[in-house]
Amino acid sequence: MKDFYTVRINFKGGIASPGELKYILEAAQESQVDEVRFGLRQQLIFHLPHPFARTFEQKMLAQKIDFQSDVNEFPNIISSYVAEEVFQKGNWLTEGIYKDILDLFDYDAKLKINLSDNQQSFTPYFSGHLNFIASVNPNFWYLYIRLPKTNKVFSFDKLIFSNEIPKLCKFLEEKISDKEEQFAENIEQLFVDLPSFISLEKENELEPAQFTLPYYEGFNRYGKKTWLGIYRRNEYFNAKFLIKLCELCQETKIGEICLTPFKSLIIKGIDEGSRGKWSNVLSEFNINVRHAANELNWQVEDDSDEALQLKLRLVEAFDHQDLRTFGLCFGIKTRPRTEVYASIMVQRRRFRLFNFIPLHFVYDISYTEDFNPNGRTKKYFETSILRVNLAEQLRRNVLKYNKMIAENAIKAAGLRDDHKEEELVKPSTKKVHQCKHCFTIYDPDFGDLLNDISVGVPFAKLPATYTCPTCEADKKDFKVVEIENVIV
Repeated sequence: MKDFYTVRINFKGGIASPGELKYILEAAQESQVDEVRFGLRQQLIFHLPHPFARTFEQKMLAQKIDFQSDVNEFPNIISSYVAEEVFQKGNWLTEGIYKDILDLFDYDAKLKINLSDNQQSFTPYFSGHLNFIASVNPNFWYLYIRLPKTNKVFSFDKLIFSNEIPKLCKFLEEKISDKEEQFAENIEQLFVDLPSFISLEKENELEPAQFTLPYYEGFNRYGKKTWLGIYRRNEYFNAKFLIKLCELCQETKIGEICLTPFKSLIIKGIDEGSRGKWSNVLSEFNINVRHAANELNWQVEDDSDEALQLKLRLVEAFDHQDLRTFGLCFGIKTRPRTEVYASIMVQRRRFRLFNFIPLHFVYDISYTEDFNPNGRTKKYFETSILRVNLAEQLRRNVLKYNKMIAENAIKAAGLRDDHKEEELVKPSTKKVHQCKHCFTIYDPDFGDLLNDISVGVPFAKLPATYTCPTCEADKKDFKVVEIENVIV
């Protein structure tokens, strides 16, 4: 039995006041909490020892700060405000509009609500139940609804005015309220008796931004100011360090700290004169702010050490392989019904004998259409993968993406002669060799990293001593099978 409570505190839109955050952290520190984490939905998360629960609760009540203990009934309203100014700029969506909308929420939402700028890809579009995405019309938003426990997204036929968003969310939440099954087949029923609100007819569907994960660490210039991004490899932030950051924010007149969906922090508005103070705090607590990009582009479940350790092993394998992962975002799920934002998803599950008896863990690798993490169409690359072979299969999926990008780039550059185009069309299927014991496939397009086989080596040219990388079956135990070819 665990001897702590898991505490979650929401910061609407991922915007934390340094004064309030400092108060919470000091109360947590007095309750023997030395480290805290941040969640995918811009929440503060930490483990509170049982004996200190009452003292901590009294301190939160004194400042009217809501918190959740061992539950996540109110999963937070998340926003792309963190990206405003630093990762995108120049459209109508400003700091004031975000804050006006958030201030109008007069209830604690049980549904997941997302507010997203359509010109950024740092925060997710569709990971919520009620997903509002900025349109090109100033102050009007698309609405995409995903009922709880489903993966189907419904597009509302009107654009919603900014200040109407909280009222509409409250209406929809009250109407759904554990009755989502009755709307599953005909979601339009949700909008019967809809209260009057300001809207526009939707003329065009949303065109999502091309996914590009910005480098969200370190000191970075924008205009005459600097922003600082802080990521921690083990997800834990020292409470003393964060208190020092809050104090420095107050000293240098910075009014907010932004929490990101990548469990990191961004502090905007650092002036040149105080940059040295921020650098000194990083040095005092030995905080590194220059990690490799292929380590930053991952999302793992909240408060999951198992998923985190798996991520670190896969990152190590990528680093050893010197694998290019630019343009991709990876996710890891070890529990059902968790929302993780990813181009390529690794999901753990129990292998069941006869679809009934649970045995060892296996992994499935899926990816979204066009490898955009905001895509809702999921395709499987490989299923029922053993842990020992996971890094290799993930590498093959990345190579598939890189190949797609390379060939699309060639087409865009006009390097293919029109009269040769027919010669370059791939057949819809191809023949590969598959192990008859564990069903692992050897495909010369990917090679076999675990056996030091380079890309392009035909099966016939493999040495007689070649064995299956998963079950070590002999080469003679592979048979020819036909699989779908990828046409890009």
